[in-house]
Amino acid sequence: MSTMLSNLDLLRRVPLFSLLTVTQAEVISGAVTKQRYKRGEVLVEQGQKSNALAILLTGRARVMSADSRGREVILATLGPGDYIGEMSIIDNEPHSATVRAEVQTDVLLLGRADFARCLAENASMSLVVMRGLVKRLRHADRKIESLALLDVYGRVAHALLEFAVQDAQGQWIIREKISRQDLAKMVGASREMVSRVMKDLEERAFIQTLPSGVTLLKERLNSLN
Repeated sequence: MSTMLSNLDLLRRVPLFSLLTVTQAEVISGAVTKQRYKRGEVLVEQGQKSNALAILLTGRARVMSADSRGREVILATLGPGDYIGEMSIIDNEPHSATVRAEVQTDVLLLGRADFARCLAENASMSLVVMRGLVKRLRHADRKIESLALLDVYGRVAHALLEFAVQDAQGQWIIREKISRQDLAKMVGASREMVSRVMKDLEERAFIQTLPSGVTLLKERLNSLN
């Protein structure tokens, strides 16, 4: 993270804080701290309470939940501009999931009291946080529906489509390689089953791995989702 950028400069780059007034942004900039997490380090831990809102500036983090037997499920992947810890701050309950850095990740930390003051003093920011919570709830609803109603083929297709972005030609692609193990944790199936499904999807031309390593998703994949 560049030391040339002040906390105020960093705040202005975060969508969540873009609605603050100049005075509010200046006050908050004096309250935030910067922290760097190495690959594999935990940002928040399932079962623990949060005393700060963490806003990702760079890098990538994975939201995961585990049961008492250590079985894990991947709930989401977070990137720059995303934030974590607001639910625990709002209801004062422990985190429902663990968030771990996938790569070196820089964050801004804003304490509980300062975050609460932001929400109380800025209705627009409260609305942004509310919309974020609704977005997570809708995502959770889709995940529950997928697990309940779709077979493994449908769940794998659903997960692949969530990772896809459109390229300049309008094709849906996944630029970064997703491991079979990670896919298995996303869809609630064994790695072996997911490997068989992926192989079959490729053989049946639902997906195509390009020489560059990019995965091309064919339009007919939607029929499985």
